[in-house]
Amino acid sequence: MLNFIIKTHRKDTIYAKPHLFVLNKGMNSGKPQKTQFTNSFVIIFQNEEDCESLFFIAYSLWQTKFWHQYLVGSVIPFLRLPDFKKQFNPQASLMMVEYEQHQKNIAALKLLEKKEKQYKEDMMLINDIRRAILYRYCRK
Repeated sequence: MLNFIIKTHRKDTIYAKPHLFVLNKGMNSGKPQKTQFTNSFVIIFQNEEDCESLFFIAYSLWQTKFWHQYLVGSVIPFLRLPDFKKQFNPQASLMMVEYEQHQKNIAALKLLEKKEKQYKEDMMLINDIRRAILYRYCRK
């Protein structure tokens, strides 16, 4: 069983233990990230392995729009801390029931993330080359 603490992030707070941030305002509520958000919850772990494992669970819940049903507020929707705490732990436990499959899914997601980053870098290089060719062509 994973041990972690969920609480509201305070600006300029420094966390010594491994942690991740989860956005709690807007339509992207539930989005996890390693760097802090202005409006976010922080999940603090005992070790880096648990942090990495739960990052992808939180990412999966965000991508599948799991948190949309718990959003409240008429102008800027937000996710309440009690709702997040109440739902996150059971969902994480449910998704980690088959630990080997969970590890395979994490490996696949990491590979896709790496390939996506590589693809974006390739696209930036292609655009740079395109600009250089057009610039030389227009300078004649």
